[in-house]
Amino acid sequence: MTARPVKRSLTLHGHRTSVSLEDPFWRAFRDIADREGKPINVLAAQIDETRGVDAGLASAIRVYVLDYYQNAAQPES
Repeated sequence: MTARPVKRSLTLHGHRTSVSLEDPFWRAFRDIADREGKPINVLAAQIDETRGVDAGLASAIRVYVLDYYQNAAQPES
């Protein structure tokens, strides 16, 4: 089992905010940003722009990470 979520700071469109993510999700999120050649704040802002009003940013990041790796695991057709 993973440890409790840790509060992390991000800057979205010039405004500071924070998200609470477990270490494995934070590491995966940073890895995806590196793979995509984007600063983590840019990727977070993109996720923030597409999330629904009912979804928190931390939850949207977790779903993004899960979707990213599920899509990567799919065999190419």
